[in-house]
Amino acid sequence: MTRIGLLLSVLFLANCATVGSRMGTGLLYTNVKDYTNVEFENIGTSKAGKSCGTNILGLVTTGNTSIDAAKKKGGITKVATVDFEGTSILGLYSTVCLVVRGE
Repeated sequence: MTRIGLLLSVLFLANCATVGSRMGTGLLYTNVKDYTNVEFENIGTSKAGKSCGTNILGLVTTGNTSIDAAKKKGGITKVATVDFEGTSILGLYSTVCLVVRGE
């Protein structure tokens, strides 16, 4: 394959496994942390749980990014905050996680 063909293939596939956020998506690399506007008063944040999913080439997606999964992993019964984290490399491989904090 020629170099131009390889470059075009990479650019074509670049958005197959991307992480989006209010901060945007980088073509080569994205690593973002964001919030989801969930916050409750009078609940501590002594515990944290994380639930993640993975996407490869936009073809295969695995994982459980639900709030319930994160609550279970952190032993949380009352949610104080829910945050978002995501990483994408060349649009070929990405991960998305929810981080739940509470009691």
